[in-house]
Amino acid sequence: MAKLVEIRWHGRAGQGAKTAALTLAEAAIESNKYAQAFPEYGPERMGAPMQAFNRISDEEITVHSNVQNPSIVLILDQSLIGTKNVSVTGGVKEGGIYIVNTHLPAAEMRKKLGVGADAKVFTVDATQISIDALGRNIPNTPIIGALIKATDLLDWNLVIQETRNKLGKKFNQAIVEKNVLAMQRAYEEVRS
Repeated sequence: MAKLVEIRWHGRAGQGAKTAALTLAEAAIESNKYAQAFPEYGPERMGAPMQAFNRISDEEITVHSNVQNPSIVLILDQSLIGTKNVSVTGGVKEGGIYIVNTHLPAAEMRKKLGVGADAKVFTVDATQISIDALGRNIPNTPIIGALIKATDLLDWNLVIQETRNKLGKKFNQAIVEKNVLAMQRAYEEVRS
């Protein structure tokens, strides 16, 4: 049976979770894997809680529903933890991986999440990294950098290349390179 990795992104509209999920899927496809990426919105307004999802596999993916039991959860906004109607830990597989955008240490985030010793918790201050690099709180590309370092899910150089390709369709070269620098910094600073 092929390894299927399911990922759930938790963020707020405007933080780039959808773009990050699409970028990750494109990098997986370039790695000769099968991939899906799709968002789920509530009220479509800036700052509203939203989710995005990825599936990455070595074989064709035949499931076409929301990810119910992810093995990886990416949290772009730690204020969503413990929020009514948002369950960042719901359905996560045993031994799940959590990557949280926070300045707090992983041990403290483990307590806030309420996860057991089998879970792997990583933290990175993606907000500060994005503000330093981009001048705005758009933590999506730093979270991708942290994800690749924490999981080794895809080839780092391919992810950088696909980020340049994806963002290059929407932004000028200077913005693209600032995002790449933010990814690289998060890759180096993620901790567990």
